[in-house]
Amino acid sequence: MSEQQGPDLTKGVALSEFQDDRLLGHVADQAVLLVQSGREIFAIDAHCTHYHGPLGEGLIAGETIRCPWHHACFSIRTGEALHAPAIAPLAAWQVERKDNRIFVHQKRRPTTRPVTSQPSAPNRVVIVGGGAAGYAAAEMLRREGFGGDLTMLSGDADVPVDRPNLSKDYLAGSAPEEWVPLQPDSFYADNKIALRRNTDVISIDTAARHVVTASGETVPYDRLLLATGAEPVRLTMPGDGQPHVHTLRSLADCRAIIGHAANARRAVVIGASFIGLEVAAALRTRGIEVHVVAPEMRPMEKILGPAMGDFIRALHEEHGVVFHLEDTVAAIDGRTAHLQSGAHLDADLVVMGVGVRPRLALAEKAGLKLDRGVSVDAFLETSVPGIYAAGDIARWPDRHSKQDIRVEHWVVAERQGQTAARNMLGQRRPFDAVPFFWSQHYDVPINYVGHAETWDAIEVDGDINARDCLVRYKLGSRTLAVASIYRDRASLEAELQMEHAS
Repeated sequence: MSEQQGPDLTKGVALSEFQDDRLLGHVADQAVLLVQSGREIFAIDAHCTHYHGPLGEGLIAGETIRCPWHHACFSIRTGEALHAPAIAPLAAWQVERKDNRIFVHQKRRPTTRPVTSQPSAPNRVVIVGGGAAGYAAAEMLRREGFGGDLTMLSGDADVPVDRPNLSKDYLAGSAPEEWVPLQPDSFYADNKIALRRNTDVISIDTAARHVVTASGETVPYDRLLLATGAEPVRLTMPGDGQPHVHTLRSLADCRAIIGHAANARRAVVIGASFIGLEVAAALRTRGIEVHVVAPEMRPMEKILGPAMGDFIRALHEEHGVVFHLEDTVAAIDGRTAHLQSGAHLDADLVVMGVGVRPRLALAEKAGLKLDRGVSVDAFLETSVPGIYAAGDIARWPDRHSKQDIRVEHWVVAERQGQTAARNMLGQRRPFDAVPFFWSQHYDVPINYVGHAETWDAIEVDGDINARDCLVRYKLGSRTLAVASIYRDRASLEAELQMEHAS
């Protein structure tokens, strides 16, 4: 695919051509972004390695650039992916200054870090879990030069996957399955990561420092990361175990839903959570009639407030979704869903999207301190030295909201996995990233930075219904969180402001 946008950088450009400290050009058919930071000029690939977001529309901060779509952060000097959701680096290009013009001809050779052999470094690291946090931790351990034994024990049948895609493009049929794995099988072999699938861990011997699998095998560790994630809540009601009644968490779950969707005329989605509504949008894209049943008065009000909740409902109704709010499904009798209100809905396919619960049984059995999650310190270490936790199970002291929090966001899980990896190597880096997530509803993206469980004021800059807004959730004079629609740069600026706030 040709990406010949802007000037040919091999022929040189003047600094006067830069706008906002950046200039988009190309070398042959590759898009290259020139970035000015202070007196230096850097050249990097122009698109994010996560979902190909346009970095030229992102935010430059010091020697970093942040993607406007999903807030990945890269070094403009080396191209390294500093913060998830991007893991792969950008190519960095050689820059030549001559006669007050900037020339770019070829890529710089990527730098590799030497394998570390510090006396305090562990010899064996075990990761329990095959989701976002576990994958990101394993990748970061190898990136940081860890040369010891590295084992991932995953209960899933598949390699770690891009879970957000399961309720978005892949479920909608607009993304092929080969896009879903985060890495091919060869990645784990090439990086000497022993990924063991279909392997459930049933106990941890904290004194002997080993875990025990369901088959009775013991796997020793020097450092252990618990990244067991969360499991979808499955409501108990008559008929809930029928084959056409699903939850969505794994690739296998998604395949099963797609299989039933192939011959479905009408679907019932139970729950108006982000997952539930993304599933509704995906099924509407497939041409299936969708009814959403949920107990709340308006969708997403507890997280986004009433105005955004009304907008999301109207958006889905524009696309044909029928809501049955302040109601619940009491029973599923064959292909009929019976509502508490007395209504009856045809249901060739039922998806429960009523939230998830953290998988805490393993940590509880091991005697780790729990508080509606696994309690960790600022370095993501649990109450037992040498054992760390990351992702959906971890409750950490968040300096931004000034409280202990646990969030179920993909990007947070990846960033915690990266921080935990570094800390297992003795780097002692506090986890202080601002929480971020994104949701996609048809052609409308919603970005959310920060964490606001309660607020006393909501300030709207722009127009929610016009799909052009920045919404601030405030407690007193403090902005706890910001939601946005098509205000990508402002969302990045809000994230940066929260990072620098005391």
